[in-house]
Amino acid sequence: METVDYTLLGLTTFIFAAWIFNWSLHIVSLIYGRWKFNRKLTPAVPLEELPGVSIIKPLLGVDPHLFENLESYFNIKYPQYELLFCIQDEMDAAIMIVQSLLKKYPNIDAKVFVGGKPVGINPKINNMISGYKAAKYDLVLISDSAIYISEDAVLDMVLTLTENTGLVHQMPYACTRKGFASHMEKIFFGTQHAKMYLVANLLGINCATGMSSLMRKEVIDEAGGLSHYSQYLAEDFFFAETFLKKGWKIRISHQTAKQNSGSYSVSYLYNRLTRWAKLRTAMIPSLIFWEPVSQCLVLGVMNALSMAYLFNWTASVIFLVHCLIWFLLDYILIKILEDGPLPFSKFEFLVGWIMNEVSYLCVIVRSHWDSTIVWRTKRFRLRWGGIVEELHTKQTV
Repeated sequence: METVDYTLLGLTTFIFAAWIFNWSLHIVSLIYGRWKFNRKLTPAVPLEELPGVSIIKPLLGVDPHLFENLESYFNIKYPQYELLFCIQDEMDAAIMIVQSLLKKYPNIDAKVFVGGKPVGINPKINNMISGYKAAKYDLVLISDSAIYISEDAVLDMVLTLTENTGLVHQMPYACTRKGFASHMEKIFFGTQHAKMYLVANLLGINCATGMSSLMRKEVIDEAGGLSHYSQYLAEDFFFAETFLKKGWKIRISHQTAKQNSGSYSVSYLYNRLTRWAKLRTAMIPSLIFWEPVSQCLVLGVMNALSMAYLFNWTASVIFLVHCLIWFLLDYILIKILEDGPLPFSKFEFLVGWIMNEVSYLCVIVRSHWDSTIVWRTKRFRLRWGGIVEELHTKQTV
């Protein structure tokens, strides 16, 4: 009589259950995404009674799409808002772009703050601090320079900010641009990233990114103001943590944050992903284990071996079926986000999807290899808890 290895049986059963649970996350993300991004809110009060919004735009350098991105904020359809452009270096060419827009749209309430203030390690906080202190409205929208905003996006975010909601953030996605690098960006943010982002938000897990976030200023001020977050590089995560700890809800907007950087490449994308992976695992150490096993290929191999043991099925067939279903669900999800035909062929999507799934395992390995983070022109050493210290290069004469 053959003896049963209960330890192995328990392990394979657990992996199979985790595999089933992962498919439930896929289905939930599709349903929630379909519901979330196919709604248009209407105000219950006249537009003039809606609260004003201070929009802070931290800028550094110029890329080919900067003028287009910034101009979209001058065309927002919202009754009360101000634009606060923050530029660290007085020699930055972005000042010329902003000034040309101020002349083109003289009726828009907009101001420029140059120089910033050194309140901590985070250069983005240092750049924004003057604009933040000058904000005259109780709602503050922090929006990155590479984000292109639609005319009704601010209205949607304000209407999503219900009485018990403290922060509304837009889920990262990407505008359509030329080249395969643009396709790769869309595929990552429209599949793997979108699935976990939607599920995390639905479950109340902190997944906020700082690309485009609307916040109640009074809550940030009570926590010590913007300068309190200058000890972190991932200030967006800790903004959201503050609201959650104080009992506020965190919600995503019904529109995505449309990334429209004019300078992009596949290597640039994966450098960003590596940096974000480092920050995530520093803030949530359990992700060191959970993130790799949640990937399509790793989970597929583990489950194929488990089902082969449990049901005596062919592991290779199980793995291929697993990848096919994962691919199809990802294709449906990105179609939901695009809300129309994809800007590339099904074959291009297949190639990009395979590259994304294979290369992301390399991103995870790279993120654990070195704790140093390169952000813009500076280098930082990351510590547990998300706190960083700047690394200064020694100069020799």
